[in-house]
Amino acid sequence: MPMHSPLSADFKSQSLHYFHINTPRITRCVDLLSEAEVWQRPNASSNSVGNLILHLCGNIRQYIISGLGRQPDTRERDAEFSAQGGFSKKYLLQKLEETVQEAAKVIESADEANLLTERVVQGFTLTGTGIVIHVVEHYSYHAGQIAFWTKLLKDKDLGFYSTSDLNAKNEI
Repeated sequence: MPMHSPLSADFKSQSLHYFHINTPRITRCVDLLSEAEVWQRPNASSNSVGNLILHLCGNIRQYIISGLGRQPDTRERDAEFSAQGGFSKKYLLQKLEETVQEAAKVIESADEANLLTERVVQGFTLTGTGIVIHVVEHYSYHAGQIAFWTKLLKDKDLGFYSTSDLNAKNEI
């Protein structure tokens, strides 16, 4: 019978919380951009929003779905960055949502043994916990890039924290 300690349950819950807050943020950005702007690159050394979404899907699939979930690794990383169009905003957001949902199921079903087991993913030796931390951090990093590029293109506050008082003091 799989073991689910309070610590592993909390780790998964907190990880999924931070994982899930970024999908609506990315969606908000893509909704503000035109189809052409989704594929616009700031310069030759940078990626478009479309590239970043393909990259996020590839990374999540390779690390969570394949690595943690023990599914075949079908990632073609170079294709994520070489794409210069060919996918609509609707397709990209649907692919992202489906990938995130599939990964969330893998995380939710991971027992403590799976979270503590080491495996090699993309050449790196990580435990299941390390895999989840990597993906949450990586997803947040690129969501921030997408937000920054959207703000540059649209000169608009994205309102991510419009319902929060960010000046609230800690309760001790």
